[in-house]
Amino acid sequence: MNVARLLRHLVFPPWLVRRAFSRTVLDRIEAAVGEAERSHSGEIRFAIEAALDWPALWRGQTSRDRAVDIFSRLRVWDTADNTGVLVYVLMADRAVEIVADRGIHAKVGQAAWEAVCGEMEKAFQQGSFESGALQGIRAIAVLLTRNFPATAANPNELPNRPVVL
Repeated sequence: MNVARLLRHLVFPPWLVRRAFSRTVLDRIEAAVGEAERSHSGEIRFAIEAALDWPALWRGQTSRDRAVDIFSRLRVWDTADNTGVLVYVLMADRAVEIVADRGIHAKVGQAAWEAVCGEMEKAFQQGSFESGALQGIRAIAVLLTRNFPATAANPNELPNRPVVL
């Protein structure tokens, strides 16, 4: 167990999430997701979490493991064409994870997702949470539009509103 990580998560104040992702920022992320989804047949969910709880830390749960759990919990996998994408932000670890449904991941690949995460993390490290999130959504939209362009029937299968866990 990493003691520094444990302490960082246990003392991370939840109000920092509200400061970084204010109601206005969440509204802009929601609008960006809606706009992005008009150009492709994918479904984007955006989730933000302040820190992991004690049991998760004790088990050594990574940000990636947690993102996969959230992908399932938010039912991002539950789309007709397996085209769900979760953007997960774990503030205490300063980590961004993207988990894509198998239909998308097979065409886009892990390297592309890691590049988007890296750019978002850079922006977040500079305190640019809104611009980092919006930049990430636009980058995901480019990848999805290239591989999964919108069709005539393009239903909105998942909520666009970011969720703060």
